[in-house]
Amino acid sequence: MNVVFSYFLAFVVIVVFFKLIRIVPEQEVYIIEQFGKYKKSLGAGLHLVIPFVQRVAYKQMLKEEVIDVEPQVCITADNVQVTVDGLLYLRVMDPEKASYGIDHYRYGTAQLAKTTMRSEIGKLDLDRSFSERDQINDAIVKSVDEASDPWGIKVTRYEIKDIRPTDTIELAMEGQMRAEREKRAEILASEGDKTSRINVSRGDRQAAINLSMGERQKRINEAEGRAKAIEITSAATAEGLQMIAGALRLPKGKSAMGLRLAEQYLSKFGDILEAADTTVLPDDLARLKALLDTVAPGLAGGPAAPAASAASAARRVSRGGEA
Repeated sequence: MNVVFSYFLAFVVIVVFFKLIRIVPEQEVYIIEQFGKYKKSLGAGLHLVIPFVQRVAYKQMLKEEVIDVEPQVCITADNVQVTVDGLLYLRVMDPEKASYGIDHYRYGTAQLAKTTMRSEIGKLDLDRSFSERDQINDAIVKSVDEASDPWGIKVTRYEIKDIRPTDTIELAMEGQMRAEREKRAEILASEGDKTSRINVSRGDRQAAINLSMGERQKRINEAEGRAKAIEITSAATAEGLQMIAGALRLPKGKSAMGLRLAEQYLSKFGDILEAADTTVLPDDLARLKALLDTVAPGLAGGPAAPAASAASAARRVSRGGEA
């Protein structure tokens, strides 16, 4: 009997020992109740708990938790149904409030995230709901964090995983995107054609300007050349006249000038007679012809040849009449 009692006593001692010692892991908090009332919170480490008087009522984790918010149907501002799901990140800041403020804080925060997400999606049309995810996430975090503050919960962030419209809306969106791409392609093609035409017209304009400037420069150069030629000719003529004037001032200069003019006259006159088939001359010129026949052989050098040609032409002229 004593042996049985000894074993029983040893068993009770072991049970009480294990009930007395509590080891709390890192990043966890144990909520201790004494006679059903909150007593204290035990952090990480070794602690003693009075058996049958105190008990571990709740075990709260202080690490950041991730809650998968299940998909739900939302209606956008333009009455389009979309299925939205996301991830909610939260952390227990006050273990006592998380234990006694709400029965199940994970479920409560997830439901708050759902209702807030439906509300935020309903404020936007379909296109904006895809492009403004960051604004939706921030609005959900702010709303859920304010609502869960009495529970000792801190909502750090919310991320929308996917927004899926219905099959009909997806087909309509694909058609819209296809039409938008075709429109952009046509706009780009028209812009390219417009730019090409502008460039061609600018090139033609510049070419016309270059041609006109080249023609203008050409005419300027030709005019300058003619002016230079006239200037040189004028200078040469003036110099020749000065030499003639100087020769006229010499002795017998006027006689030589008269003889030279006669030579030129007779030469031109002979050329005219040679070129003409029939020539009609006044009586004075007919007598001049006889004079030429007499004088021309006696002229030394100078006008002999032109006078002879004039004389030969004059032989074909009748005296005072038609040759």
